[in-house]
Amino acid sequence: MDRRTFIAAASVFAFPLGVFAQQPGKVWRIGYFYFASRQSSSDSGRYNAFVQAMRELGYVEGKNLIIEARYADGKRDRLPGLAAELVQLKVDAIVATGSPTYNAMRHANTTIPIIVTLTADPVIEGLAATLARPGGNFTGLTNTAVDLGPKQLELLTSALPQLSRLGVLLNPDNLSHPPQVTKVMLAAQKVGVQVVVAEASTVADIDAAIASLAQQRVDAVILLGDTVFVQQFQQIAQAALAHRIASIYVVHEYAQAGGLMSYGADLVDNFRRAAFYVDKILKGAKPGDLPFERPSRYFLAINLKTAKALGLTIPQSLLLRADEVIQ
Repeated sequence: MDRRTFIAAASVFAFPLGVFAQQPGKVWRIGYFYFASRQSSSDSGRYNAFVQAMRELGYVEGKNLIIEARYADGKRDRLPGLAAELVQLKVDAIVATGSPTYNAMRHANTTIPIIVTLTADPVIEGLAATLARPGGNFTGLTNTAVDLGPKQLELLTSALPQLSRLGVLLNPDNLSHPPQVTKVMLAAQKVGVQVVVAEASTVADIDAAIASLAQQRVDAVILLGDTVFVQQFQQIAQAALAHRIASIYVVHEYAQAGGLMSYGADLVDNFRRAAFYVDKILKGAKPGDLPFERPSRYFLAINLKTAKALGLTIPQSLLLRADEVIQ
């Protein structure tokens, strides 16, 4: 249950609802480029949040808006072809999700504005010169994942006071993961927790990576945000539970799928806010001049059923901090 609302003051995106786009009679064509499946985009509420926000800004499908949606179903080899399709369609802007899609668009074009829905660090990923002034054709929203690891460790130690060995699951192909691991290690060192790292770059690697952490007797695991992992959060949650490992991930649905906790940015809100970037660009703004924006809201969910299965008693103080407690 949502108990907290964060209001972003003086936002550059604070436009009145119902403001219609420029050029009456113009039909805008927007690309929606998603690394995972159509089903996952719909079930998570992300696509609908974007479409609804566009409607509130005056862009209505069938009237002045066409959305060209392309889904890679988690298959990297499909990305170049899908990116080429969007370029050939001469879309006015593209809302993209997933580091592999950003890379595909970089190779496919350098002029179409790309609105990123989530990235741990656009500078490290090569999408922007700086957060304040990206400088190229990419702009959008971050999920500040680089800073989440220490906070997730704090939440785990609150649930497991005897935590002594912490696993971290990362994707070696994700350029943002090394600095995230470093931050987790520094935070863990301060509280006397040893960190064990496991790697998975494909879906096929995940089960083996979780099993290796279990063999090394970790008490809990932090899953770093990644496009590969977000497609398989149910698989990861169940694997961690099977090995009796407490786990935490950035995606809200992870706790609902059986993970102990989830803590991260409200990613559905990121898709809603992406519409404001599209609106500004269609009205003449250059993506390189629009700063990458940090999340305005974070969400903590705790699964008590999973806690019981792991033999854990979650402190009342931690439960009171949660936005959602799953019974």
